[in-house]
Amino acid sequence: MKYFITMLSFFICIQLFACCNKTSETISSHNNASITDIMKLKIVVGTNIFTATLYNNATVAAFKSRLPMTINMKELNGNEKLFDLPDNLPTNASNPGTIQAGDLMLYGTNTLVLFYKTFSTSYSYTAMGRIHDASGLAAALGSGNVTVKFELQ
Repeated sequence: MKYFITMLSFFICIQLFACCNKTSETISSHNNASITDIMKLKIVVGTNIFTATLYNNATVAAFKSRLPMTINMKELNGNEKLFDLPDNLPTNASNPGTIQAGDLMLYGTNTLVLFYKTFSTSYSYTAMGRIHDASGLAAALGSGNVTVKFELQ
């Protein structure tokens, strides 16, 4: 009987340790969105490759179902490239106050925007992700329209 209780206690301890030791990485971002089980997006502009971390929200889930995609993004305002998606995505827009170079956002319900300069804004967007090392992004995107490929990594 003593052996049975010892073994039972041992298995209970292992189960408790296994349940408590489970880790999940969470990172804060725009709109208090979080990144859980980090999702990476590969963004290809010509011969340049950038890696973005996608946020965990309904907009990104809908966007991922359309990948991979190669699109011709239009220049706007000397700080962003945009593309009107054929279908609407779910939104949760808010004003970020400041746009960071490398931010990937949705304007309205279907305009995908990739920002390549940092600036203040009064507009509202749904945050989708961010390129963490945006050095060289402005040069790669250039001053006109550009072809950009998005694919999961």
